[in-house]
Amino acid sequence: MKKTLGLVSLSFVTASILAACGGGNGGDKTADKEPQTLIISTFGLEEDKMQEDVFKPFEEKYNVDIVLETGTSSERLTKLKSNPNSTVDVIELSQSNAADGVSAGLFEKIDSKNVPNMDNLIDSAKDLSADGSGPAYTLNSIGIVYNKKAAGKEIKEWDDLWDASLKGKISIPDITTTFGPAMLYVASGHKKVELTSDKGKAAFEAITDLAPNVVKTYSKSSDLANMFQSGEIAAAVVGDFAVPIITESNPDVAYVVPESGTYANFNTINVNKNSKNKDLAYKYIDWRLSQEVQEKTAVSLNEAPTNKNVVLDEETAKNKTYGDVAERTNKVDSLFVNKNLESWINQWNRILNK
Repeated sequence: MKKTLGLVSLSFVTASILAACGGGNGGDKTADKEPQTLIISTFGLEEDKMQEDVFKPFEEKYNVDIVLETGTSSERLTKLKSNPNSTVDVIELSQSNAADGVSAGLFEKIDSKNVPNMDNLIDSAKDLSADGSGPAYTLNSIGIVYNKKAAGKEIKEWDDLWDASLKGKISIPDITTTFGPAMLYVASGHKKVELTSDKGKAAFEAITDLAPNVVKTYSKSSDLANMFQSGEIAAAVVGDFAVPIITESNPDVAYVVPESGTYANFNTINVNKNSKNKDLAYKYIDWRLSQEVQEKTAVSLNEAPTNKNVVLDEETAKNKTYGDVAERTNKVDSLFVNKNLESWINQWNRILNK
């Protein structure tokens, strides 16, 4: 019996070797191929967790080597605009920057024929990509993170940031960051004026009033953890995706989303129209939108899901634009922002970045 089993085993091994060498019809035809390279331009936040939950499993499934280009959304879009022959295949951007890239004709149009999971997106994300723009893989919004003891008061609403007792104690996102324009919506709301009605005039009056309280504007939300740790700031306006980075190292810091509402941003994925790897890029986008991956990234990366099949428990939903918080979000008009941004940057810098 042992001899017969050995012969069967040997025959199986021999057949497997032949199949792997192309001698059989049932083998994996990609097994011996060199891995394809996919170049992804992304934010670079929590890169170790991205490797574990997103990149490495995709590489193993599709025999791919992923190469990353990291930086802020605006930096990476500017780089692509200045070099349309860039070798970047896939680019992850904030909603506003993605709209700018679409207007500049940088991206391939995408639909569910190539990315089936687009059919599983929540309605607001579907609306965003209805014109062929890249789909949204997460939704985030802003709130206030603060140290109550250092602030010397409880902060519940946006208007509280203008309190004179917070002089030199707060940080806000720079105008060129993902949530910089949202800060203008907050400021305009402080003046009880709709931002689009006066192209930001009231907003900049409010920013001027706020300036004494702002010790620093920031470009990378990860820098806020050190600023709280050192006591440089007592409060900040921040996107919810960065809350765990701040609160994990600063247990006295709490996060609050004002009951009056917040401002939302979708992070999207687009394909460079000059990419030589479009089919592989579509596979990556479909992977990023899948229920399997979004269930993982909701936990590890604090990303609110855009796949409607993902259901979060109460603990996982905490600090995300999901459920009740999602219902209180207001839209940022990316096309309006982009038309006015150059003028706004100049005004912003004169007031805050002297």
